[in-house]
Formats: sequence, structure tokens, C-alpha cells
Amino acid sequence: MAEPLRLDLRGLNCPLPVLKAGKALRGMAPGDLLIVEATDPMAAIDIPHFCREQGHRLVTEEKDGSVLRFVIARER
Repeated sequence: MAEPLRLDLRGLNCPLPVLKAGKALRGMAPGDLLIVEATDPMAAIDIPHFCREQGHRLVTEEKDGSVLRFVIARER
């Protein structure tokens, strides 16, 4: 398994965090991890929904002040 890829998407608003996460995941192998950091409050809804729709596993989701951090495992 490769080192997790980290995307700093702080400051970007909907729909950019989901679009950029999706693009990154398409270039990854199954089982690889993506760490997404975003400040858009809608990411708390959009990222988990995206993972469910696309079949990826949301490993963790946490909030640190205004930063939302998601760890996503590419599943397919």
C-alpha cells in the first residue's frame, strides 16, 4: 500500500472539494488512502455522500476547528 495522498482543499467551496477528491481517487489504486482537508461546511455532507455513491470507504471523518478532515479508502 502506498503512502496516503493528502489534498489540502481548504478555502475551496462546493463543489470543488468533491470534484478534486474524485479526480485524485481515480488516479489511485484500490486500497490506497486519500486524506482530504476542507473548510467548506458543505463538505461534511458532500464527501460522505460522494463516498457512498462511488463505492469508496470513508475511514474517518473529524473536525478540528474549521477544518474538516476525511480519510477515504479507494475501493474500486
